[in-house]
Amino acid sequence: MENKEILKKLREKKHLTQEELAKRLMVTRQAVSRWENGETQPNTETLKLLSREFSVSINTLLGSPRQLFCQCCGMPLNEDDMISREVDGSLNEDYCRWCYVDGNFVYQSRDSLIDYLIAHMPNPDQQEEAIRRKQYDAYLSGLKHWS
Repeated sequence: MENKEILKKLREKKHLTQEELAKRLMVTRQAVSRWENGETQPNTETLKLLSREFSVSINTLLGSPRQLFCQCCGMPLNEDDMISREVDGSLNEDYCRWCYVDGNFVYQSRDSLIDYLIAHMPNPDQQEEAIRRKQYDAYLSGLKHWS
């Protein structure tokens, strides 16, 4: 789905007219119309406002052009309800809602996250804990939060 279709669908889902959305975003009705017709796209700041207004990620507003991964645990963020939120309620597309809560990281160290993964992740090949720890550590070290 294209950006223009997504914006229109979200606006209509909230039962807003173009005029009402324009007032909430402090733009003109014509600007909203141009976005929905595909003539222009909202700028970065307006995308942030739209993200808050509709409680969706900027990635969703743009038609999910990239696959998001939690930069703490590596989990794919396939749905907006998996994405963490800041204290002000805005979405933080870098982290899942289980690793980053209300502006704070749940895991204070990489070892504490690895301990959690060892205890909760399946181990179908029955690998030794030391091997699993090494694999998790190697994977996590490539993520933004731990690098």
